[in-house]
Amino acid sequence: MLENYLFFKAFHIISIISWMAGLLYLPRIFVYHTKVKYKSESDKLFKIMEKKLLKLIMLPALISSLLTGIILIYIIGMKDNTWLHIKLLFVICLIYIHHLMAKYAKNFSINQNKHSEKFFRIFNEIPAIMMAIIVFLVIYQNF
Repeated sequence: MLENYLFFKAFHIISIISWMAGLLYLPRIFVYHTKVKYKSESDKLFKIMEKKLLKLIMLPALISSLLTGIILIYIIGMKDNTWLHIKLLFVICLIYIHHLMAKYAKNFSINQNKHSEKFFRIFNEIPAIMMAIIVFLVIYQNF
């Protein structure tokens, strides 16, 4: 059982790193996208970058993070794991943020972005803060 646990834990960490890379990078792309003119070459390039990042990296990483996370929960169990319940709350928030990013990318793709550069600069910090909280919960899980 330990061998399987360590395999799924390693794969879970790799998946989370990939997903977090996208969650941290996509809002930066949005920041720069707000600065370019509609239908310019840069606008077209940012739309391609946003779509590929979401579809080819972030979505598969999210799915593998969830699947490996569910397997790990099955192996360790949820009983008497307060830290895990709190962590899952933050994971749900990150999934919602992922959904918002997909919505914002769609808005850019149909030329209906309503948010400013400043909004995306602030929005960019939210996944980083949540990631830090989750890491501390995992490291100090015995509270």
